[in-house]
Amino acid sequence: MLYSRKRNDVMTSKVDVIVRDPGILGGTPVFRGTRVPFKNLLDYLEGGHTLDEFLDEFPSVSREAAIAALEHAKELVIAQTR
Repeated sequence: MLYSRKRNDVMTSKVDVIVRDPGILGGTPVFRGTRVPFKNLLDYLEGGHTLDEFLDEFPSVSREAAIAALEHAKELVIAQTR
C-alpha cells in the first residue's frame, strides 16, 4: 500500500487524504487540511489539464495527496467491477 507524508512526517494511508466534514463545504469530500474538493482534481483532469496545473492552482494540496487520492479512487472503481 502506498502512503503519503504529512508535514510532521507521520505516515498517513491514502484513505486518510480525503475527508468529509459537515462543517467544511457542507460535507463535500475535500483534501485533508484544505477546503479543496476532491472533485476539483477530477474536473481538472477531465478538462484536459495536467496534475501540475491543478497543483499550481491549489497549492494547499500536495502532489503526494493528489496522487494518493487518485490511487484510492482507482482502487474503489476496480473493486466495484470485480
